[in-house]
Amino acid sequence: MKNIINMLKRGDELMPLTMIDEGTPYTIQRIGGKEEIRRFLENLGFVPGAVVTVVSKAGGNVIVNIKESRVAIGNMANKIMV
Repeated sequence: MKNIINMLKRGDELMPLTMIDEGTPYTIQRIGGKEEIRRFLENLGFVPGAVVTVVSKAGGNVIVNIKESRVAIGNMANKIMV
């Protein structure tokens, strides 16, 4: 969370997947986190340049459409910057 606050202070326009509006397509700019998390997300299709749309958010879980698939992710959604 501290990283997000620092980015907002610097004026960066990137935001985590958990903060975007439902139903609006966004382009992934970068993936943060440890190597194993980045690799796992990459295998699901979460790569820079991919278009992702949040379908719903509930209880910390995020359901998204990415590359013609629907995927549910939890805490890892904070590592995906759009």
